[in-house]
Parts: sequence; C-alpha cells; structure tokens
Amino acid sequence: MIDLIMKNFIAIFILIFPILGMTKVIDNLNDKRAEWVPFSDQVMGGVSEVKFSEKSEEGISFYHMEGNVSTENNGGFIQFRADLGIEDKAFKGFRIKTRGNGEQYYLFLRTSKTRLPWLYYGATFKTSQEWQWIEIPFSSFKKSEGRLSRFVPEEFNPTNVKNIGIVAYGKDFYADIDVAALELY
Repeated sequence: MIDLIMKNFIAIFILIFPILGMTKVIDNLNDKRAEWVPFSDQVMGGVSEVKFSEKSEEGISFYHMEGNVSTENNGGFIQFRADLGIEDKAFKGFRIKTRGNGEQYYLFLRTSKTRLPWLYYGATFKTSQEWQWIEIPFSSFKKSEGRLSRFVPEEFNPTNVKNIGIVAYGKDFYADIDVAALELY
C-alpha cells in the first residue's frame, strides 16, 4: 500500500513540477531586482512629469510611479523601464502585482526589431486600489503604429525582448501606480 501511495506521489510530482517551474521572477524587490530607469516625454520635448521611488507599506515593498501625463508638445507618457531578456519560448506572458488609481496602464516591450523610440509592442492593464496579480499574455501585445512601423513584424516574438517598460500613456491624466512584483509565467 505504501509503495502504491509513493508511486502516485511521484507521478503527480512529475506532472506538476514542470508547471511550477514555468515562472521566472523578473523583480520582487527582494532577492530578484531589475535596474529600473524612470523617464518622461521630456526627453523629446514633452512636458509630462514623473516621480519614481521605492516604498514599503504593511510589509510589502514596491515601486511607486506618479506624475502628470500631458499630451502638450506632442508628448504623453511617463514610465520606468528595465533591460530584460527572455531565453525560453515556453513562457506565456507576464504577471504583475500592482495597484493604482484605477487608470489604464501599459507594458511596453522593446525588441531587436523596435530600435526607434516610438516603436514597441504594447499591452494594457487596469489598476485598482487593492493589490492584485494581473496576467498579460504575450498574445495581447500589439505593435505600435506610426512612422516606420511597417518594418516591425506583426507577430510578437518574446525571445527578441530587450527591455520592458511600465507606462502611463496617451492622454492627459494624473498617473499613480505601484508595482510589487513582475514575473514571466
């Protein structure tokens, strides 16, 4: 009887282990950290203002980005970005632990095919006032439109990713977002 139980346990473990192994932490503000760089449309003449800091509250450490996003002077974004490489095609997307002011935010991915600043693959997510894990599948990333975007492949290839940005974009509003973790799933 013990042998049968042990065989079943081993079989279940073998089936579940690959699923458990399919998460890669990018940043958890603990033992895994990315080097985030905040910036705004001011790098190209816009007037949006970004404030970026690391905070802790009720035992949770997180990155905090806030600021006025303004579309004046052809602007309209604030963000924090980090270099990233995805070596394994088996991942399905990103999982982000976040909260915010209820606005829509973006993950922008730059690849070896999006060399110009206005070219990227983007996907949206909406924050709430409570911490939540949001899954953003690779299939939801669409290429940006505009000048020279015709040279960017329609299909997003995650193994070409060079960096990731958490972005407030596209309209006049006050951005206020916290991110406690980011991982591949």
